[in-house]
Amino acid sequence: MRTVALPLLLVLGACGQQAEGEPVTVIEFGENGATTTTTTGGEDEQVVEAAVPADGACEKVTYQDVPLTHCIADPARHRITTMLGSPYRSFAKLAEARGDSLPVFAMNGGMFDGEGKPIGYYVEKGERTKELNTADGPGNFHLKPNGVFYGTEGAWRVRSTDSFLANVSDRPQFGTQSGPMLLIEGKMHPEITDDGPSRQIRNGVGVDREGRAHFVISDGPISFGKFARFFRDVADTPNALFLDGNVSSLWDPASGRMDARAPIGPMIVVETK
Repeated sequence: MRTVALPLLLVLGACGQQAEGEPVTVIEFGENGATTTTTTGGEDEQVVEAAVPADGACEKVTYQDVPLTHCIADPARHRITTMLGSPYRSFAKLAEARGDSLPVFAMNGGMFDGEGKPIGYYVEKGERTKELNTADGPGNFHLKPNGVFYGTEGAWRVRSTDSFLANVSDRPQFGTQSGPMLLIEGKMHPEITDDGPSRQIRNGVGVDREGRAHFVISDGPISFGKFARFFRDVADTPNALFLDGNVSSLWDPASGRMDARAPIGPMIVVETK
């Protein structure tokens, strides 16, 4: 059995500074793909045991010297839900709540306040708990146009907030608002340069012309421009939305990955139909 120890890092996310802590996440890979994930040293000790699902949808790629993980949800095979809990604040807590029911993958899905609650539009299982946020303000969320990732059944979309407000009247089954938009109808956000000086861990989502949702997380620091160009030139998604930075996290059971960089808020969960 091999063990990988992943320290919990101090990060400064788009939603404010997280408190420094000492917990360590350990993922043990045993026989037949079974994993045991243990977080120790914090206020709570969590142990989650689960088997790895066969439906792996994530792959490692490199784009212009930056390592990325690219996950694709296909509406023919997958369904998407948003999940918050009370809130859970971590994939370990989500896994604990789900028991033996593993997702194909899950990713943090939108910006949040100090309690982990969404600061923008949020719908889970058809219930809206936060209205569309059209306010001005500081930070990435308010770098307009921002946008919404939403869907019902197998029809998933990314729209700018103004487009969502003007065109979407029926409440979707899931929805989460974040910002800024990375791409709007194939063009980069007007405030994003081709390869600016800011380099951070980042994640986002876009939907291609075939209706597949592309979830991307950088495994190294990346500029907004380079990140947006991956969605434009590789994933080929006309519209793409930035989900967050620094706190960006992925749970990919097929590879035994469960990020624990910092407490998170809303989560987007992809499951097998």
